[in-house]
Amino acid sequence: MKIILLHIALFLMVLMSHAQTPQQKLPEKTRILFLLDGSGSMLAKWENTYRISVAKKLLSDFVDSLRTNQNLELALRIYGHQYDQRLRRCDDTRLEAPFAPNNHDRIINALKTLGPKGTTPIAYALEQAANDFPSNGHTRNIIIMITDGIESCDGDPCAVSLALQRKGVFLKPFIIGIGMDKEFENQFGCMGSFYDAADISAFRQALNNALYQSLGKTTVSVELLDAHDRPTETNVNVSFINHFTQNAAFEFVHYRDEVGRPDSVEIDPVLSYDIIVNTIPQVRQNNISIVAGKHNVLKVKAPQGMLSVLQPGHTEYKDGVLALVRPSGSSGLLTTIALPGKAPLLVGTYDVELTTLPRRIYKNVTIAQSKTSEVKPEQPGVVNFLTSSRGIGSIYQIMDDGSQRWIHNLDQTQIRNTVAIQPGSYKVVYRSEQAKGSKYTSIKSFEVKPGSSFNISL
Repeated sequence: MKIILLHIALFLMVLMSHAQTPQQKLPEKTRILFLLDGSGSMLAKWENTYRISVAKKLLSDFVDSLRTNQNLELALRIYGHQYDQRLRRCDDTRLEAPFAPNNHDRIINALKTLGPKGTTPIAYALEQAANDFPSNGHTRNIIIMITDGIESCDGDPCAVSLALQRKGVFLKPFIIGIGMDKEFENQFGCMGSFYDAADISAFRQALNNALYQSLGKTTVSVELLDAHDRPTETNVNVSFINHFTQNAAFEFVHYRDEVGRPDSVEIDPVLSYDIIVNTIPQVRQNNISIVAGKHNVLKVKAPQGMLSVLQPGHTEYKDGVLALVRPSGSSGLLTTIALPGKAPLLVGTYDVELTTLPRRIYKNVTIAQSKTSEVKPEQPGVVNFLTSSRGIGSIYQIMDDGSQRWIHNLDQTQIRNTVAIQPGSYKVVYRSEQAKGSKYTSIKSFEVKPGSSFNISL
């Protein structure tokens, strides 16, 4: 017996330790692919030198400075550098230095021999870059593209970039535009994060910024504010959606410690996010940029109260009763609550429809901060409709103005129909299927009171 209890205790300890293990952790290793423009336009003058000379020198120095980072692997792909521009070779790209540990010298040597020649097939180069990242291992894959011109081969770099990001091939790329017109920024912004290197100093800073954004350890906490702008809300799933791809990047069930502080979670600063607080209804903040290398505090107003729906005798309904919750005056369904039940809702007003017979609608139910609003319909009555033979019958609700509204058809295959009905005035219209004419239709009015039960013979 002691051995069995020991095994149970060990099993529970394993379960508890697994439940408290962080489920979403950033990969330790990062891979950065430098995608360099080697087209003929890179021979243009830039300040007192040439664009390609600046790119080769600064990129070589940059790669050399990264030797000590053991969790970082680098690679170099160049495009537009193998064929003369007059040949308009839109397949002109090559991986000059594949990913490998300690390959810094190989990248630097490849840069030394680079001579710009051809055209600018950015989209094709991006497609080929997808194959450069090894498929083994749990890594963060990043592209830093350096270019002085836009696509010249009728490709669509934005579509290619988005498709590859959605497949998880790489994160949002960094694009450094050197010596470019400001108008080109819009053409690259759809690909990823664009840096305008208007001069050599800005180019150096752009490289450093891209690296810092890629590698800086970054944390975030989310403060969920109540109606009084206090961070008291919690226990809600918060989704971080990749703004570019609309794929979910991170999911955290919000937590506050014993003194009310939200916890901090590590997050990838390369991406920009749409933050969704999964309250009912959702609260959303779009295109939120995270500052790399520091702790970010995001404040989102999400005040909540509680809606409770109770009904005595709800079990009389064969299929149970649901409460359909909608924003006041709207047809859009937010959530359903099975009776008896409750659900947290954002502070506001709602229409609550109950699937009783007939249906009951409670309009403009107010949900207040940290309060419980209750919807409690009357107990239904139970009516047994008895017939000597099968037939066709319908039940109608009699409205206050004397008009009638159909609510239910009797089951034609049964001679006994038991129906739960909300309190009110009704009539049943029935004809036996054996009756030889409509003149044999039977009409009976009846009143249903809360909790009543009675028979009607037809």
